[in-house]
Amino acid sequence: MRLAMYKPLCALFALFASPALADTLIHNANGIQVGADGNLQRFESVLIGDDGKVIQTFTKVQNPHAPNAVRIDAQGRTMMPGLIDAHGHVMGLGRGPVQLNLTGTASLAELQQRLKAYAAQNPGSGWIVGRGWNQELWPDKGMPNAADLDAVVVDRPVWLARVDGHAAVGNSAALRQAAITDATPSPSGGDIERDAKGRATGLMIDAATGLVERKIVPPSPAERERALLEAQRTLLGFGVTAVADMGTSLDEWTAMRRLGDANRLQMRILSYASGVEPLRKITKPTPWLYGDRLRMAGVKVYADGALGSRGAWLKRPYADRPQARGLQFLKDAQLLEQVTEAVAAGFQPAIHAIGDAANAQAISVYEQLGRTYPGDRRWRIEHVQVVDPADIPRIGRAGIIASMQPTHQTSDRTMAEARLDPPRLAGAYAWNSIARHGARLAFGSDFPVESPNPFPGLAAAVSRQDPNGVPPGGWRPEERVSFAAALAAFTRGAAYAGFSEDRIGSLEPGKWADFILVDRDVSTVDPQSLAATQVLETWVAGEKVWERPASAGSAERGK
Repeated sequence: MRLAMYKPLCALFALFASPALADTLIHNANGIQVGADGNLQRFESVLIGDDGKVIQTFTKVQNPHAPNAVRIDAQGRTMMPGLIDAHGHVMGLGRGPVQLNLTGTASLAELQQRLKAYAAQNPGSGWIVGRGWNQELWPDKGMPNAADLDAVVVDRPVWLARVDGHAAVGNSAALRQAAITDATPSPSGGDIERDAKGRATGLMIDAATGLVERKIVPPSPAERERALLEAQRTLLGFGVTAVADMGTSLDEWTAMRRLGDANRLQMRILSYASGVEPLRKITKPTPWLYGDRLRMAGVKVYADGALGSRGAWLKRPYADRPQARGLQFLKDAQLLEQVTEAVAAGFQPAIHAIGDAANAQAISVYEQLGRTYPGDRRWRIEHVQVVDPADIPRIGRAGIIASMQPTHQTSDRTMAEARLDPPRLAGAYAWNSIARHGARLAFGSDFPVESPNPFPGLAAAVSRQDPNGVPPGGWRPEERVSFAAALAAFTRGAAYAGFSEDRIGSLEPGKWADFILVDRDVSTVDPQSLAATQVLETWVAGEKVWERPASAGSAERGK
């Protein structure tokens, strides 16, 4: 065959072998999203281009002109933009299934029972690692110690983290492995708990946990990849299509890159490095990679610990422990230096601050940096749990984004009442007050501290109640926000907090077609029904990446 004839035939065969991609029209949907004006918008259909991005949404009175589009009937189901968790820990969520799960233990005795069963099911001499205990759920509210664990396991090291990850307890074997003795000094930003005789109890708070954890064999690259895939599966099942990963280590970042290279990232991860040290190796923020599925954009820095372990740094002593004010992780000059280093390198800073003293310190740092680095910086404070009411107006004035987790309020309510006196409660989990004073809200869950399911978070935000409707009328109900504001904080607000509003957070022309179909109209149901919402399908870039099996119940993996 002559070459002149061969070329046209090859082109013809190629045309049949690779048919042109078509646009897709999802129609007959009960579409709900929040507009740029903060109000709810409704639509009936969405036209998606062959590049996975939104071309246009249409209301019921509009007639989409898309004669060549593939048509998919949503069957009247409710469609929403994919939800964005503004603060989670991806690898921590993924590793949960292979560790000892202590979530929901109602007593020390139940913790010991689970430890005994796990040790029997996983024999050997290696470390037993677990997470999830919360002494606030126990009758005596006392934290566990090494002797409590020795009563169950003595021949191998055991290390069990509190639900918030800011405290952990080891048995005697673990303390020996880490060379922890009664004379070991507490590190800066941490505390080795001691009894009345000065003996180390085995309980470590915040930075002290690192003295033990450095002795635990880290996960292998394959284990990290499995954890990432497990977390991705869980999050997509809850309708979370994007997450800000708060505290990504270099090993975790490398695992994310490997899965991206292998085309196995289905959701979007905006990564914030764990401290400034990783930044010295990454040197500058990365662009969006793998079709806008991964980016290293910021750095997370800790100002204090957590309220549950009394590591949150308070201006005045704890109401239930007058000799303690919590832990200040960094002096003012140190925090300013670390955040300045990140900003100078182009990274977005996110400061973990829970106590009112830590929040005041973070606000002051950003106020100073705002004068040196003007412009749209979108300073972030993560948690913003307890703020001096006098400091609340400063948050909005400084252009700070309040990255908050509504389910923390429902979990922490009784503990907060014990830790804080009534005047300080006025600035606790104060979503509405912070927003009214001009700050942008970005909502998340802080998984695996809480469940990654965003719908109980939406319900808590609008009701100040847990999924069972407790307490009646809501806890400090003046801090409730509207449904539109709550949904915005889980979509537009979370996208804005990560400089991603041009790509995700709403179904608008040019943005990715990331959306979910759910089993009820979330804008009209009561808070308890809202919390029980189930995701039916999850789509990313116009492709279905998760679908609920016909016989499946809740996608809940546990809290």
